[in-house]
Amino acid sequence: MNSPFISLLVLAGIAVFLILRLRSVLGTREGFEKPPTPRVDPAANARRDFEVIDGGPDRDITDHVEDGSDAAKALAAMKLAEPGFSVSEFLGGARGAYEMILMAFENGDVDGLRPFLAEDVMETFETVIQQREEQGLSIDASFVGIRELALHDASFDRGTSTGEVSVRFVGELTSVVRNASGEVVEGDPTEIKRQRDIWTFSRQMGSSDPNWILVATGG
Repeated sequence: MNSPFISLLVLAGIAVFLILRLRSVLGTREGFEKPPTPRVDPAANARRDFEVIDGGPDRDITDHVEDGSDAAKALAAMKLAEPGFSVSEFLGGARGAYEMILMAFENGDVDGLRPFLAEDVMETFETVIQQREEQGLSIDASFVGIRELALHDASFDRGTSTGEVSVRFVGELTSVVRNASGEVVEGDPTEIKRQRDIWTFSRQMGSSDPNWILVATGG
């Protein structure tokens, strides 16, 4: 037996040994195994990510109400009627409106209230202000800030394109009631009290008038 043939047998034996050894360590493909990772096309990924973002939930809505809820559908309809409408921007405006309207009411500023209130709400506010004046009472109030603000509900009338959005506020202020002599009859000027309100604002979407009107108040 010549030397090259012996060398070939030795190499064949080593190869068989290595194959058996690998099988004992790695096992065989059987049952569920993760398939080989296919080649990734970056351009395809970019297109898929764009499609998910473009067709996914509107975060400007779902950050404030549950996705698929009636309120979410109403807000989406408002955006269709007025593409520039932003829920987050609306809530920022509602924050400022709450302070302005609340303090105008506390201070008895009827003229300051009138442009921002629906007629029936204005009548209610004005009646309370007149009653205070008739009793010789005045309110000394100072706005501290808004502790909580959240979108409470929303609705949209497709027939009139009118949107209504209810906002829950928890405001903080100091307030005292004084009689005609200036004596404090209610409240404490050093005590911060919390005011809880749910206000509903209304506007015709797509209108050239950007102002929302307060149409309902509640606690």
